[in-house]
Amino acid sequence: MILTVTPNPSLDRTYEVPSLDRGEVVRATGERVDPGGKGVNVSRAVTAAGRRTVAVLPLGGAPGALVADLLDAQGIEVAPVPVAGATRSNIALAEADGVLTKINAPGPELTPAERELLLDTVRRQSPGAGWIACCGSLPRGLAPSWYAELVARVHAEGVRVALDTSGPALLAALRERPDVVKPNAGELAEAVGRPLVTVGDALKAAEELRGRGARAVLASLGADGQLLVEDDGAWFGTAAVDAVRSNVGAGDSSLAGFLVAGGRGPEALASAVAHGAAAVRLPGSVMPAPADLDPAAVTVTADVPADRPLREPVS
Repeated sequence: MILTVTPNPSLDRTYEVPSLDRGEVVRATGERVDPGGKGVNVSRAVTAAGRRTVAVLPLGGAPGALVADLLDAQGIEVAPVPVAGATRSNIALAEADGVLTKINAPGPELTPAERELLLDTVRRQSPGAGWIACCGSLPRGLAPSWYAELVARVHAEGVRVALDTSGPALLAALRERPDVVKPNAGELAEAVGRPLVTVGDALKAAEELRGRGARAVLASLGADGQLLVEDDGAWFGTAAVDAVRSNVGAGDSSLAGFLVAGGRGPEALASAVAHGAAAVRLPGSVMPAPADLDPAAVTVTADVPADRPLREPVS
């Protein structure tokens, strides 16, 4: 079982539009309403892969009730943490050329009692979990050290932790040695405080995070592929994608693919790349099922192309 923790979940509305023209009436060609938040998306992708998952998340108000109903309809077990504030509602505008514009609300502010209840709920749900995926931004009321505290408590229960967050929350958690961290290129550059221009730059940055405490780093480099660095070595994975429909949740799908494949080594990286590539070909935040995957299109190598320029460099 893979347990996910989403401290700041959302109700996500995605509109597909031909193009986005400021100041004009834009008519959508498609609409979706999904439960959102990075950990929620991981749970959705794990479920699509046919594996059991439990989603721990604070929920409040009518949006929170709808998130719970949508997850239940998808067969996902929810361990809700009731909060007084309403769960945030986000909007995504997906243009026909693949450009995505997102408007993310701040979400409720958690009280000290709600903070402790969230931690206690994770503890109570952790027995039997193979992995706990802690994902996303922290809501108001949770200090940057909150993930560090969560990782420490989870490790005390003997459970492995995958962490997908950024900024001060990521840096603070490194001291507790999360089993894998999953930054994208921008988050990786921010963590080390320097630009990433080549795959080699990303490799050095991932090694630096390992030096600060991360046991493994799974870095998403967008269209350039994914990089896995762990004790046994480093691997680089790519997959050709003919057309990008939406990249919402692609990184979360990648993390799910990595975890369901064991969360270690080149086989897990290949699964992560296959899931990410499948996700970007689907509308909105739809998570790929096994039939959507194309493992034959994935290439994984231990010969990391350090000199290869990133098509999407991060300054």
